[in-house]
Amino acid sequence: MQIELKKITVRDLTAGYTDNAENGVFGYGGKLDIRPPYQREFIYKEKQRNAVIDTVVQGFPLNVMYWATREDGTFEVIDGQQRTISICQYVNGDFAFDMRYFHNLQTDEQEQILDYELMVYVCSGSDSEKLQWFRTINIAGEKLTEQELRNAVYSGPWVSDAKRYFSKNGCAAYGMASKYMSGSPIRQDYLETAIDWLSGGNIEVYMANHQHDANANELWLYFTSVINWVKILFPRYRREMQSVQWGFLYNKLKSKPFDANSLEQQVAKLMSDDDVTKKSGIYEYVLTGNERALNIRAFTDNMKREAYERQQGKCPLCNGHFELSAMEADHITPWHAGGKTIAGNCQMLCRDCNRRKSGK
Repeated sequence: MQIELKKITVRDLTAGYTDNAENGVFGYGGKLDIRPPYQREFIYKEKQRNAVIDTVVQGFPLNVMYWATREDGTFEVIDGQQRTISICQYVNGDFAFDMRYFHNLQTDEQEQILDYELMVYVCSGSDSEKLQWFRTINIAGEKLTEQELRNAVYSGPWVSDAKRYFSKNGCAAYGMASKYMSGSPIRQDYLETAIDWLSGGNIEVYMANHQHDANANELWLYFTSVINWVKILFPRYRREMQSVQWGFLYNKLKSKPFDANSLEQQVAKLMSDDDVTKKSGIYEYVLTGNERALNIRAFTDNMKREAYERQQGKCPLCNGHFELSAMEADHITPWHAGGKTIAGNCQMLCRDCNRRKSGK
């Protein structure tokens, strides 16, 4: 691994600046790929962008940037994309700072900006080393997500095509599934979730195996199958559906027959049940029967103490005597059989008896 510190003027950085939706964003006389396929979209807000220009105008130092050398002698931005684009856009006349565009400045003011020197570490090394640099320098500013880091090391035609579906503002995945997923496409949340579902949690393994695939058709077809399955089973939308890990449920249950009307009746009933504290877990419960997904309301300390005193410290199943701290609260009539989390339905069992009862 080699790292060389260089001083790059704004004049050199912005030379030949182009920003094309199809061909990418380039500067430094066409030799610098400012937005490699794994990088995020431009996300700086006006205040952040103006802060960059203000720093340059006043001659204060910007944080060091990182470039990686490619095999053909060109470069790609590893860290500093947002700052770089802010500078290039300003010099290009794309926005005004302090009520003046770059072309409105006096010649000496323009020259002062163009002569400003940026500190850039130019790194040469392997893909794995590049990812490690990415993780190490991802400390300040708009922190990169784990998926953005993965996009860096597994960049290639597959990532580029996958981003077309999952990583743009208004992308196809957003249009189809924004109500069923949380997060932001441009921060790679949609892409990460889709790969996570398809790979069964082995995101990096999947990306490594498909890095050089010509397209991401398999991922997109899988994703559309998941979302269509959800819409068929639960045609009535509720906001809690946005927090469900639908892909994992689809992987296990896609071949199992369900009746949408029956599912809706169960969901409606559970939504009005005060004992169900995790409403998003209702969907997993009606599909799998896993009661833990619901986070059933727990008995209060007062309810536990009342039951303990009523039982005189004895476990009603084994008749042994225990301290309160060695016992656990249990529904006399199970919740799934209609039992409520109220004092009259609370009993204290020793840990062993409670475990045996729960395991039945």
